[in-house]
Amino acid sequence: MLMTKLHNLPSVVLFISCSAFLFLLVAKNEWESLEMLSPPPPVAKRHPLEVVYSTDYNFLLNEPKKCREGSPFLILLVITKPQDFATRQAIRQTWGNESSVPGVSILRLFLTGVQPKFGYPLQALLEEESSIHRDIIQQDFLDTYNNLTLKTLMGMEWISKFCPNAAYMVKADSDIFLNVNYMVSQLLQPHLPPKKNYMTGYICRNFKPVRNKASKWYVPWEVYPNETYPPYCAGPGYVFSGDLAKKIYQVAKTIKVINMEDVFMGICLYELGISVTNSPSGLFKTFHAKYEKCKLSKVVVVHPLVVPEKLLQIWPGFRDQNQTCKS
Repeated sequence: MLMTKLHNLPSVVLFISCSAFLFLLVAKNEWESLEMLSPPPPVAKRHPLEVVYSTDYNFLLNEPKKCREGSPFLILLVITKPQDFATRQAIRQTWGNESSVPGVSILRLFLTGVQPKFGYPLQALLEEESSIHRDIIQQDFLDTYNNLTLKTLMGMEWISKFCPNAAYMVKADSDIFLNVNYMVSQLLQPHLPPKKNYMTGYICRNFKPVRNKASKWYVPWEVYPNETYPPYCAGPGYVFSGDLAKKIYQVAKTIKVINMEDVFMGICLYELGISVTNSPSGLFKTFHAKYEKCKLSKVVVVHPLVVPEKLLQIWPGFRDQNQTCKS
């Protein structure tokens, strides 16, 4: 009897194994059927113009030692494209010259991303330029118009990490005329203690988002749902105090980033409970102006004014101390 049971044991094991396999097979088919009937979980869709801001962007070109020997009074953060070699060189020789204001320490940095189509061949040239001038900061986001916000935030990050004690910064587009000497004497006044929570420029108030899809400045409702923007300083050129860099860099991590760089700075200030500061009338001009030395000697920013070749041509005359202007 015992031998009969032992003889039949493999059959029993085989039966149990087959039954278990069939059970699992049926259960799997039932589960897949339920999955097909149940709708997939919703996936949040991001609008193409919604800027992806990440703290994981890497520095491809960096100058982390710039402030180790001392913090500058003023940092020029110049927005530039990777391919703008001639523009950067013209700025270095004119208003971006770090020795342009006697007795005032100035640091010049060009901010750029990666060229979308020709990033690889351009990178070698950019690295060579960087090795010569040591004034280019680059992260690995695409260099596009809608990513201008990322460039400015990169500047804020760089200051926060590598030069947190600088007194003032200027965010400047590469196509402006910047009168650094007049700005330092009229607005920043090195003989006084540095201002705090300070940002000034051409102030835009009660501006509404452009909802026309054909516009360069189009901002969809999905990206910014409010009727008007908070007050902000127009993007071609604005000045801010060193303490604001870290505050803006930190608050930007907590709110939705939009594709309008200057507006987003205003949104950050609004979130921080900080107001933009009015500047004396006429110092920041955001319209085209013909070059006239005496008029330009009394402004801080003109946008746009000249191409690089013209800038190099007019600069010697602008700096000529022998030609005086009436007050």
